[in-house]
Parts: sequence; C-alpha cells; structure tokens
Amino acid sequence: MQSAQLLIGDEWVSASDGATSETIDPATNTVIGTFAEATGADVDAAVTSARAGFESDAWQGMTPDQRGKVLWRIAELLERDADQIAALETLDQGMPSFVSAGINLPLAAQVFRYYAGFATKIEGKVSPISIPGNLTYQRRVPLGVCALITPWNFPLAIAAWKLAPALATGNAVILKPAEQTPLSTVRLVEICREAGVPAGVVNLLTGGPEVGKALVNHRGVDKISFTGSTEVGQYIARASADDFKRTTLELGGKAPSILCADADIDAAVMGNVQGAIFNTGQACGAYTRFFVHSSRVDEYTTKLAAAADSLAIGPGHRADTIVGPLVSQEHLDRVHSYVQTGRDQGAELVTGGSRVEGDLADGFFYRPTVFGGVTDDMTIAREEIFGPVLSVMAYDDIDEVVARANDTDFGLVAVLWTKDLVTAHTLPPRLRFGTVFVNQLPLIDPGAPWGGFGMSGWGRELGEYSIDGFTETQSTFLNLT
Repeated sequence: MQSAQLLIGDEWVSASDGATSETIDPATNTVIGTFAEATGADVDAAVTSARAGFESDAWQGMTPDQRGKVLWRIAELLERDADQIAALETLDQGMPSFVSAGINLPLAAQVFRYYAGFATKIEGKVSPISIPGNLTYQRRVPLGVCALITPWNFPLAIAAWKLAPALATGNAVILKPAEQTPLSTVRLVEICREAGVPAGVVNLLTGGPEVGKALVNHRGVDKISFTGSTEVGQYIARASADDFKRTTLELGGKAPSILCADADIDAAVMGNVQGAIFNTGQACGAYTRFFVHSSRVDEYTTKLAAAADSLAIGPGHRADTIVGPLVSQEHLDRVHSYVQTGRDQGAELVTGGSRVEGDLADGFFYRPTVFGGVTDDMTIAREEIFGPVLSVMAYDDIDEVVARANDTDFGLVAVLWTKDLVTAHTLPPRLRFGTVFVNQLPLIDPGAPWGGFGMSGWGRELGEYSIDGFTETQSTFLNLT
C-alpha cells in the first residue's frame, strides 16, 4: 500500500486538515494507496514556498552549468529506478508495461537530458536601435512560480516535459498530478530532491480538481501549464485572464487518419490500430477518424476489425498485454455511452462495443471497438472519446478529405498514409493540425514541438518552444553618453 504526502518547501507533510483520498488499480478495482488531499491553506503554503525557493540564493546563485548537471542527474536517477517507477505507473494508471517501461520512462529521462543541455544555451540578443549613445540588449528571464497540472493518461512523461524546461529556465514549480494517478509523480519529486534541486524549487500538491482551481486562481502563481480536457482548459483561460497569468494549454484531439488510394493497407492497418489503441486509446493524439478511399474502405474495415480483435487484453504487468484497462469506472461508462450513441445514430458496429467480462470483470477493461459507415455529423466522429473506439469513413477525392479532416474543433494531430512522395509533402500543409505524421505512429521527441490548433490548446511544449513558454523577454537600455 502506497502512501503519499505533500512536499512543501523541504518537508513532506500531511494535508493541513489531515484529509486523504484513495488511488485505485484499474485492472482490479482495488485500493493501492492513499494520498493527501491538499487544502486551500496548503496551496497558499506551497505558493509561498515556491516563491521563496525561486528567490533563494541556492537557486538564483546556481550557474547554468550547475543547473544543467542537476537536470542530468534527475535523468540518471530515473534510469536507475526505471523498473520500480514503470511498475508503479502501470499499477496506478493501468498502462501496459511496454508503454510504461519501454516508452514513457525512457522518454522522461531523455527529456531531462535534453533540457539539461538547454540550461547553458538560453541566449539573449543585442538590438540595433536609433537612439544616439544607447546600447540595448535583451535577456530571457524566468517567469517565477509555475503551476504544472498534469493528466492521468501519461503521468510521468507529461510531468517530465513540463518540469524539465521549467527548471532549466530557472523557475520554481508546484506540481499537481491528476488525482487518479499521483504515485509516479510523487516518485519524480523525490528524485528531484535527491538530485540536488534546492528546497522550495519543486513542491508537490496532490488532490482533486479544487486544488487545481485554487492554483489557477492564486495571485502568487505566474504561469499555468496544463494538460487535460478542453473544458478545463477553457476554465483556466478565463480564470487566468483576471491577472494575465501566462498559460500553456495542451488539450483535446480528434485525429484524422487519411488513407490514400495508393496506401500500403496492411502497414496502415497495423500503424493505425497501434496509433488508436496506444494506452487503450487514452491519448490526446490517438488516431480516431479513419478516412479511407472508397476503393479500399471495405478491405480496410475488415482488416482493421481483425487486427483489433487480435490484441491481447489484460493487466498492464502481463508481458503480452497490448490493451490495458481504462483508468476508472467513470471513464469506462463514458466510453460505453459514446459507443451506444454511435449505434443509436446509425453507425455499423463491426467489432467490440462491450466491457470485458470473465476473469477481467473486476477491472475496467473495454474491447477495442470498430465502427463502419460513420458520417461526419455523428457524435463519435466529432467528440473526443478518449478510449479504444475507431470510426471508419469513406471518401472519394483529396480535396474532399482535406475539408472533412479539417472540419473539427480540434487540431492536435493528423496522419497520412501514402506511397507518393509528392502527396506526402503537399498534403500536410493543408491540414490544420499541430503535428502531421506520414506513414507512422504518433511519436513524441523532446526536440520537436507538441501542441495544437483551435480547441486543442494554446502554445507548444517540448523543443526550444518550451524555453519561450517558461521565460519572458526583458530589455535593458544603457545610456553610454
């Protein structure tokens, strides 16, 4: 049984009123730990601690090289404890081990190493101006206190790609993980302290939505970096306007996958089923809308359904598991309600569409689901489901499919399958999405930006773009006469 406290300054403490909540193993629906349920007083204390940590000599006096070494040490400690942390993430979130151990943990360490290098490369510039006898230069300066609010689908990886650039640029942070999956973030914070991050620079608050709201509305917080639902992102945007907090919002998606007539269907089937079912479809970049040329749609639908049916379903710790549980009973009910709506609106259920019973009945397992005959106006084609539900739609020409793919509130990810080099280069610029993949899975790398158009959010994370997101430009004018 895991037990998690808050980290405020240099002390691990219980919530000020002693309240706790439970976290559940979604594979068995059993309690695996408790965590402190932070109060408003705890939020105040964490903000005060972060401000003190930000202004401390221990942090402000650290050279860029020293800061980079601390980030590199965090990466080393993540790799030292990789097996333990990956197992904890699988237990708490439910993701298969090939995701937690094979993808997320290596990515988290890679992100810290990437931004360790950036710590010594945050540069300013000298600007030519027309004022006689003046010298003007700009510096990139940290924002101050940053609240990092992370989701439940990839707790460790997303915490890493917010925390690493925030620290590389000299900010202090308050990490607030999703209440469904706090455990791996607690371990990450412990590692930060072991690596030499000064007291107060990294603080941890666990708890539910009220903790996040208190951070968003706190005047002592300079920046909100949030990954999660579009609805919560809209709330944050409105609330942050009161004091003009800086915000980065990585929100929902409804990724189209376009299969051209010349596509390698077998490769597209395997790539799409992996891109759709990755982490049981609980990914904002998951492929969900499949636009298939009408000459290939029947072949594709049949093969997609067969591939979906072949995937091993089970607890994440099993070596052969490809499809793990959904994160909670509440989320399972939500996914199933979308499936019911799809059927009610006339989509053809080709396979799936039900909870897994038998030995897995206690967990939150849902069969990969394929719909054919989906039209653009159906709910399953327009709203983010965040589960293993795949919708197949036919099209006849490229101009038509571009318009239909772009006809969405979301603009995070799109994917294109083609053997034609001209199409591979000319079609992506016509798609209104932050990232367009060609003939591949939705992969993330620390060197490339991640974020979307429209209601998929504001700003970009990863790459040099995160440096901009965690700094302000400050100009200095010197009178030399």
